[in-house]
Amino acid sequence: MAALWRLSKEGNFPMRLLLLSVCVAEIAVGQVRYSIPEEMSTGSVVGNIVQDLGLDIKRLKSGRARIFTEDGSEYIGLNIEKGTLVVTKRIDREELCKQLSPCSLHFQLILENPMELQRIDVEITDVNDNSPFFSKKEYSFQVSESASSGSRYLLESAKDPDVAQNTIQTYKLNPTDHFKLNTVSRSDGTKNIEMVLHTLLDREKQDEHKLTLTALDGGNPQKSGSVKINVIVLDANDNAPVFSQSVYRVIVPENAPQGTAIVRVSATDNDKGENQEVTYSFSQHTNTVSSLFNIDHQTGEITLIAVLDYEKVKHYEIDVEATDNGGLTDACNVLIEVTDINDNPPVISIISLSNPIPEDSELNTVIAMINIKDLDSGKNGQVHCFINPELPFKIKSTTPNFYSLVSADVLDRETDPVYNITITAVDKGSPSFSANKTINLKISDVNDNAPVFPLPSFTAFVSENNSPGMSLLSVKASDKDDGNNARISYFLEDIQLNGMSALAYFSVNAESGEILAVRSFDYEQLKEFNIRIKAQDGGSPPLSSNVTVKILIQDQNDNPPQVLYPVQTGGSMVAEMVPRSADVGYLVTKVVAVDVDSGQNAWLSYKLQKATDRALFEVGLQNGEIRTIRQVTDKDAVKQRLTVIVEDNGQPSRSATVIVNVAVADSFPEVLSEFTDFPHDKEYNDNLTFYLVLALAVVSFLFITCLVVIISVKIYRWRQERVFYKSSGNLPVIPYYPPLYADAGGTGNLKQDFGYEVYGTTDSRRSDVKDLRPFGESTLSVDRSASRTMPRLKTESENLLTEQKPPNNDWRFTQGQRPGPSGPHMPYGTHIRWTPKNGTRATGGPEVAMGTGPWPQPPTEAEQLQALMAAANEVSEATATLGPGTMGLSTRYSPQFTLQHVPDYRQNVYIPGSTATLTSNPQQQQATAQQATQQALPPPQASAQAEPPKAAQTPASKKKSTKKEKK
Repeated sequence: MAALWRLSKEGNFPMRLLLLSVCVAEIAVGQVRYSIPEEMSTGSVVGNIVQDLGLDIKRLKSGRARIFTEDGSEYIGLNIEKGTLVVTKRIDREELCKQLSPCSLHFQLILENPMELQRIDVEITDVNDNSPFFSKKEYSFQVSESASSGSRYLLESAKDPDVAQNTIQTYKLNPTDHFKLNTVSRSDGTKNIEMVLHTLLDREKQDEHKLTLTALDGGNPQKSGSVKINVIVLDANDNAPVFSQSVYRVIVPENAPQGTAIVRVSATDNDKGENQEVTYSFSQHTNTVSSLFNIDHQTGEITLIAVLDYEKVKHYEIDVEATDNGGLTDACNVLIEVTDINDNPPVISIISLSNPIPEDSELNTVIAMINIKDLDSGKNGQVHCFINPELPFKIKSTTPNFYSLVSADVLDRETDPVYNITITAVDKGSPSFSANKTINLKISDVNDNAPVFPLPSFTAFVSENNSPGMSLLSVKASDKDDGNNARISYFLEDIQLNGMSALAYFSVNAESGEILAVRSFDYEQLKEFNIRIKAQDGGSPPLSSNVTVKILIQDQNDNPPQVLYPVQTGGSMVAEMVPRSADVGYLVTKVVAVDVDSGQNAWLSYKLQKATDRALFEVGLQNGEIRTIRQVTDKDAVKQRLTVIVEDNGQPSRSATVIVNVAVADSFPEVLSEFTDFPHDKEYNDNLTFYLVLALAVVSFLFITCLVVIISVKIYRWRQERVFYKSSGNLPVIPYYPPLYADAGGTGNLKQDFGYEVYGTTDSRRSDVKDLRPFGESTLSVDRSASRTMPRLKTESENLLTEQKPPNNDWRFTQGQRPGPSGPHMPYGTHIRWTPKNGTRATGGPEVAMGTGPWPQPPTEAEQLQALMAAANEVSEATATLGPGTMGLSTRYSPQFTLQHVPDYRQNVYIPGSTATLTSNPQQQQATAQQATQQALPPPQASAQAEPPKAAQTPASKKKSTKKEKK
C-alpha cells in the first residue's frame, strides 16, 4: 500500500489532506487482505469486495451478505448496493492495537444459499497523529560533585502511541556543557535514554543546572515533546550502587496467586555508612506496572499484587533503580514472561441457521454455520467439535474456528419432527474445558405420504327401495403428513356401472367421506355395486390412494308372485280335463309361479281360495299341484272353477291369484257345449264389478251436482225476475216502423188476410200487443190507445205460438221456406206477420189490434209444435249468421237494446204456400199501400158504430178455457 501525505497551507491555518490509494494486497482462497490508514472518515471506501472476490451485486443480495466479527466490533461495514467495504466508525490504531504492529482487523463475509465464508483482513497503518510526550513536565536530579565523568543518569523515556517511523526516533538535550545523552535500544523496540556526565561538576561554581530534554519522532511533519530537567549538585559521594545483574529474567504462570514473589534484585555500594544504604524502586517510566507488581524498597523483592492474564499481556519489562543515600544510582532490567494456562472454555457462536428445513433435503445440506473460539493458545486453544453420532447430522470444519452443520442421512418428519442437536466443543488443554450449544431444529413437512385407508376394501349393505340421499357408509383415510398435506378430500371415481356412470348411483361427501345413494335401488335389477373411492390430500403435487367399496343390495318383498302356468288370457278359455274315472290323487294340473325376489321372499305357497266343489280338489302347499281328493262321480258338475292363491313368505307377504278351469268329462264335445258361455260369466269378474260401482258413483255425483246447479240457477232467475217486476212496472213502448213490401212476382196468391205484431219482453211479467194501423204516404200512425198490457204467466213466445193460431192450415214452414230470423225467439219481442192474397200488407181490425180477434182457421196442436220448432231453428240460424256489428247474444240481452237495432229480414220474404215474393220496391209499395189502406179501413159509419173493445184476452186465459173444454 502506498500513502501520500500532502501538506498545504492557506493563510495562517495549515490544513492536512490525506489522499489514500487502497489496493488489494493479497487474494488467497477465500481470503482478501486490505490496508488502510487509521483515522479515515466514516463512509470511506476500503475496497470493492465484488471485484476482488469475483462476485456480483445479485449474489450479495440473494445470499444476504453480512459481516461477522468475533469480538463484535463494527469498524468496517458492507455496502450491499455497491459491493464495497466502507468505514463505519473512527478507527484509532493506538486504541485498537496499542503498540502491536502490524495492526489488523479480521472479519468474515458470510453468504447464504449456498453458504460461503470469505475471510477478510484489513491492516490499519499508522498515521503520525500523536506527538511525543513525557509523563512529567519537570524532573529533578541530585548529582554529587564528586561524580566522575561518565556517570550515567537514567531519564524517563518519552511516549509516543504511534509506531514504526511515526514513533520517537531521537532525543536532544540542551545545553550539553556537562551532560550528554546516551540512547540505548531495547528488545521491544523502545529506547532508553541516559544522561551521561562528561564534564565534572563543581558545586562551588554552579550548584544547579537546568536542562531541556526534547523527544522527536520520525513522522512527516515531525512532532516533538520536551521536559525540563533540574540537576542539583550535591556534596561528594564517590561510589554508586551496582546491581549484581543488569537483566533479570522471570517466568510466571498466568494463574499465579496474588502475593507471589516474582524475583529479588540486589545492588551493592562500596561506600560506607549512610552512603552505603541502597533503596530500590521502579523507574519512573515503568510506573504502569505498579498496579500489577510491587517492590520492597529495602529488600528489592518484586511481588505480584494483581491477576495476570496471558490472553491480554504475554510479557512485562520492568526497570528497577537502586539509589544510595548519597544519590548515586544504578539501574537494571527485569523481564517477566507470562505462561499460558488453560483457563478459558471454548465459546460457541451460531453464525447462521436454517430452521426449519424440509424433510426432503439432500445430503450435505448446510444447516448452520458455527464459530468456536478459545482465547487460550497452543494446545489450550485447539478445539475439537462434535455432535451425537446417532443423529442424521455431522460437523464439518471449513476454516480454522469455523464449522458447518450438515445433513448426513435421509430425514423423515413423520418419524422425527424435531431434533435437539447438542454441539459440544472441547479444547486440548489439561485439564480440558468444554462448552455445549443446543439447536432445536424442526423438520418441515413435505407431501411424501399418500392417504391410507384402514382396510383394503369396505362392504356396505342397503335395502332395496331405499330413499335417495340415504347414507350408506363412511370411509376414512389417514395421512401421516401435516397441515394441508394431511387434509384429505374424497372423490368417487367415474366408472361404468351397468352401462351408466357411477355418479348416477352414488355420491361422496368430499369432507367426511360419507357415501350417499343418489337413487333408489332395485334388487331384481342389480344386486351389488363395486365402486372406487379416491382419497386425495391437499399437498402439491397431491397424492392419492383408492379403496374398493362393495355395495350389496338387500332384497325386500316388493314383487308379488307371477303365475307362469296356467296362462291367463282374456280372449280364450283354457280348461283342464279330468275324466270321470279319475281316482283319488289324480293330478289335474300344476300351478307354476315364480317370484323375482330372493330368499324367503321367494318361497311360495299355494292355497285353494275358491272352488266350485272344495271337496273334489286340493292344491299342494309347496308344489302347486292340483289333485283330486275323492273319486269323481257323475253328480259332479262338468264346469269346475278353481281360484288358487299363490303367496310368498315375505313380510308383509304378497300374493297372486290364478283361475283354473277344470272340465269333468270324458269327451271333448261335452266339454265344448258346457263351456260355450263360460267366459262370459260375470260372477267371478271382480274387476268389472269394481268399475261398475265406480261408474255408478261418478254418475250419481254428477247428477246431484247438476241438480244443485239447476236449482240454484232457477232460484237466482226467480229472484231476478221479482226484482225487475218490482222496479219496472211500466216499460216504455218502442215504436216499430215496418218496411214497405211489394209483390215481386205479381202473380202470387196470399192466403193470409191479416197481420199483427206482438212485443214480448223477458225482463218483466207483462207483455205488450200493438195494433199496427195502415199507413199512407210513407207515414206510419200508431194508435197508442190500442196498446194493452197482459199479465205474463208463461213465456211470451210460448203463449203466442201455443194459443194464437194462423188463419189457415197452409201456414207451415219448411227448412228451405223460412224467411229469416223473425221467429218467436227475438229477445225483446215476438213478430208473426201475414199478408192478404193481393200481395199488400195490411193490419187487422180492431179485434186484431187489441189482441181479441180469433184466428180464422185455428191450427192443430201438431201444427203449433211444428211452427214452434221452425221458429227455434230460425232463431239459431239467424244467430249463427250474425256478423260483427249485428245483434249477438250479448247484445240481444243488453238492457240498452231496442227494436231499431234488429236488422230487417223482411225486405225480400218468401211466403209459404204462395209463389209471391215480398220486396221493398218503392213504387209498388206506394201503390200497394194506397190500395191496402182502402181495403183495410172500414167505412166511417161502421167504425163509429163499433162496439167498444173488449178486454184483451191473454194466451194464458185462452189456454185455461181450452183445458176446461177438453175436460
